[in-house]
Amino acid sequence: MVGNRIGLAVWLHSLKQVKQLRKYGNILYVSKKSKYAVLYCQIERAEELIQKLESLHFVKAVEPSLKPFIKTEYENSRPDKAKEYDYKMGL
Repeated sequence: MVGNRIGLAVWLHSLKQVKQLRKYGNILYVSKKSKYAVLYCQIERAEELIQKLESLHFVKAVEPSLKPFIKTEYENSRPDKAKEYDYKMGL
């Protein structure tokens, strides 16, 4: 069951220890060039998990994603009049 999840960007000193991050959550992406991993975990566990990850010797920094907190429903969004005219023309 996938509940509310949050993404964590985990910046690493070396990529050798990426396999150790599996026990903390689901690894979605690992960048070899920039040396970071994107890890998904439950939003309820995020704060304690960030503290655990920052205490590891191979982790530089941990940044949580702000996506779950961004409002995605917009108010007063009206379409452009020029585009409305183009859509009616069948372009």
